Parts: sequence; C-alpha cells; structure tokens
Amino acid sequence: MEAKYINESRVVRTSRIFPNDVNNHNTLFGGKLMSDMDMIASISASRHSRKECVTASTDSVDFLNPITPNDSVCFESFVTWTGTSSMEIFVKVIAENLISGERKIAATAFVTFVALDENGKPAKVPGVIPQTEEEKKLHDTGKERAAKRKEHRKKSKELANYFTTKKPWE
Repeated sequence: MEAKYINESRVVRTSRIFPNDVNNHNTLFGGKLMSDMDMIASISASRHSRKECVTASTDSVDFLNPITPNDSVCFESFVTWTGTSSMEIFVKVIAENLISGERKIAATAFVTFVALDENGKPAKVPGVIPQTEEEKKLHDTGKERAAKRKEHRKKSKELANYFTTKKPWE
C-alpha cells in the first residue's frame, strides 16, 4: 500500500456563528464545536483510507480562544500519522473576526479513526508523507502520541472493570 501526501486528506470548512450556536457567555457551545471537529476529521480519515471509518478516540480538545457571533470559524483537518488500521487526524479551528479580520487559533484536537473493511473489521491504511513544516512537526511527534493513547486506552479498560451497569436506584 503506497503512502499518500498528508495534503491529500486535508479538509477545510468555514461557517458562521449564529445566536442558536452560542451559550450563556455568548460564545460557541463547546459540544457543537466538538461535534463539528469529529465530523470534519471523519472526512479526512475516509479521504485518506477510502474506507468506512469510525472514531476510536479524541485526545483532549484544547479550547484556546473563545468563538463569538462576530466570528467565522474555519475547521481544518488532515491525517498526521498512521498505524496499521488507525489514523491520527489533527483538527485546527481558526476564528476570524468578520469586522476586524483578526484570526486566532480557537481550538485544536487529535482524533483517532480506524478504517474498516467490508466486514466491519479493521483494515490496513496507507502511510503519510508530510511536506510542510506544520505537517512535519505533527508527523514527527505522532508515534509518541499514539503510544500514550495506547497506554491510556489500556488503563481505561482496566478501570472500566470497576464500573457497574446497574441502575442507580438498584
């Protein structure tokens, strides 16, 4: 399977913030932002693998600057690192004040997807080739993030053994 340039999985979407998108602080709902980040990341994953993909995990979503109704919000995602069947997708959110033109990084996240074959089993994915400085930095640090995710998942599964599925009133 031949590796692909990171840029081949790049997805960009810009949208406007409306009053029903904001919370009581007049900033974009975090949950809406997270949903949009997952959606755009899923397109990058499928574009890279050309397979059905499922979200395996989301690393911490870092909310760096608030997004207000005066802003447009630009989502950019691309595959930064791959395992055998998994793909790490970086999502960057840029808020742009539509009056002043000021742009700022509003949020970032790494979302991991797994490609599936026609039987719903993990499928091999191509590697990635970084070109820009941003892509190279993210790619060079991807293996370390993947190892941390693997350890975190192991600990989460161990901890889940202590959780009950009983109804709270039982």
